[in-house]
Amino acid sequence: MKKEYDFSKGTRGALIPQTGKTRITIYIDDDILEEFRDRSDAAGYGYQTMMNQALRDYLSKAKQPVDARTLRRILREELKRAS
Repeated sequence: MKKEYDFSKGTRGALIPQTGKTRITIYIDDDILEEFRDRSDAAGYGYQTMMNQALRDYLSKAKQPVDARTLRRILREELKRAS
C-alpha cells in the first residue's frame, strides 16, 4: 500500500451509474407501507417492487387527458349530429 494516493483526477458519486431507476425520498402512510410489506412477504418478493407494479397498473388504467386532436374530432362528430 502506498503512503500517499493522488485523488486530483477523482470524481465524486457512484462508481457505476445506474440506469432505469432513480432513488427518491417519499412519505407513505404507515398503514399502506405495512400492507405492502405484508403482501410482499406472502408473495415472496420485495415491497418496493410490488409498489412499483401497483403504480404501473394504476397509470395504465388511468384516463389520459383529452388532447386537442381528440377534442376537435369529438366536436366535429357532435356538430354533424346536431345538424
